[in-house]
Amino acid sequence: MSTPDSTTRPAPTGRKVLAVTIDVLIAVVLAAIGAGALLGGSASGNLNTYYVTLVVAVVLWAATVAFVVYSVRLLATRGYTVGNQLQGLRVLDASTGRPVGWPRALTRGGATTYDVREGFDPAEKDFPTGSGVSAALTHVVSDLGKNGIFLALIAVVVLFSILTDGILLRPQNISNLIVQNGYILILAIGMVMVIVAGHIDLSVGSVAAFIGAVSGVFAVKMELPWYVAIILSLLIGALVGAWQGFWVAYVGIPAFIVTLAGMLIFRGLALVVLGNANIGSFPAEYRALGNGFLTNVFGDFPVDPLTMGVAVIAVVGFVVQQVRSRSGRKSYGQDVEPLGWFVAKLVLVTAGVGAFAFALATFKGIPVTLIVLAVLVMIYGIVTNRSVYGRHIYAIGGNRHAAELSGVKTRQVDFLIFVNMGVLAALAGLVFTARLNLAGPKAGDGFELEAISAAFIGGAAVQGGVGTIGGAIIGGLIIGVLNNGMSILGIGIEWQQAVKGLVLLFAVAFDVFNKRRAGGR
Repeated sequence: MSTPDSTTRPAPTGRKVLAVTIDVLIAVVLAAIGAGALLGGSASGNLNTYYVTLVVAVVLWAATVAFVVYSVRLLATRGYTVGNQLQGLRVLDASTGRPVGWPRALTRGGATTYDVREGFDPAEKDFPTGSGVSAALTHVVSDLGKNGIFLALIAVVVLFSILTDGILLRPQNISNLIVQNGYILILAIGMVMVIVAGHIDLSVGSVAAFIGAVSGVFAVKMELPWYVAIILSLLIGALVGAWQGFWVAYVGIPAFIVTLAGMLIFRGLALVVLGNANIGSFPAEYRALGNGFLTNVFGDFPVDPLTMGVAVIAVVGFVVQQVRSRSGRKSYGQDVEPLGWFVAKLVLVTAGVGAFAFALATFKGIPVTLIVLAVLVMIYGIVTNRSVYGRHIYAIGGNRHAAELSGVKTRQVDFLIFVNMGVLAALAGLVFTARLNLAGPKAGDGFELEAISAAFIGGAAVQGGVGTIGGAIIGGLIIGVLNNGMSILGIGIEWQQAVKGLVLLFAVAFDVFNKRRAGGR
């Protein structure tokens, strides 16, 4: 093995153990301080003090999760962590043979630089991944790093399950989480596509309110059939999206300005349509869109068989897809995760889906809103990942000029993005109106902020080009669990807004930090 520097030698086991200990201690201390703050607030007997300490605890626990995810990603991609750097354990760069890591990391005064990956030859193109346990660990930590947002959702659910004494995970509450947040998840699907393309849409809340009001006129005042009212409302939503897409794509006005104007225009039009009054008492079929359930189809059972059957089909489909995907990668000679970890993931997913389905099956069955969401996720997952149009969206967000030079019709893509957003905003308005059985002037307030938050918390990049449908859904669920959990605890709306704002800030800050670190800035 060639040695770039006479002071470089393999890392002692003692220092490697101490480095891991440092990483664990940092995470434990952050979590412990948060727990201590919360316990102190509970013991104070003052409600305001309790709320303040709860916010502090949530922030510290979020920081703990962020630190763990950050350390896992570092370990999977660079081979070092904070503890390694503090102990002077460095990885050698493949091209220069020099240590990489923090620009001014502590290395025991610079006297000795240790190589944390023994046996590395600077002449090699890549760091060796090792074999056996080492390779398996690399796969595991890499997977955990890629699914940090999912781990964050689990952490939030566990946290509020403990704080609410299990109320959060009761079957009725789980069903309510889907029904109450369905419209935000629908908006998040469209919003993440808008953000990936490098735009923003501030008008979706007003559009949802406007379409809800229009549907009320169709279904209640004009007494059109419920399905005609829904179809006409979706078409009007498409026209609204086309109106805004025209100004963005073909006139060249920034989306921020166009949709800000749209937010005012369609809020005003909603008030005009409603006449500053409520429209209510929609047909039962219309209300089912927001409050309906598929239950007792095969009879009255303690556990709904249809719900469990759908869960079994979903799990089998997921397992088959994952097995085929792994087999395909393996047949092409690509690196695949260890079989044990692969099976463990399938078991965990199966257990999670089974528990979720059982909770729904013991309450009222499958919410119609969940069916709508599942169909949308499948359709848009295929569109974004497997269609030419979807790849064009990512290409535009990544580098618009390069996409234009490659022959991508950027104006057409932008136009269709906003048409799609208009349709989804209309659908969200219909779901929200159906759930309340009321079209009112206050509908849609703050929808755009929660949809944008869901997309960014779910991993969408501020600069565009990065984001997934699944990530947006998980981001929306995190917001929903935060809303629901804090409401169960009796926390006021002012503190709920503050906590959600902090979560959004940390999520975007984490994304910006990762971008700068990857770019070496």
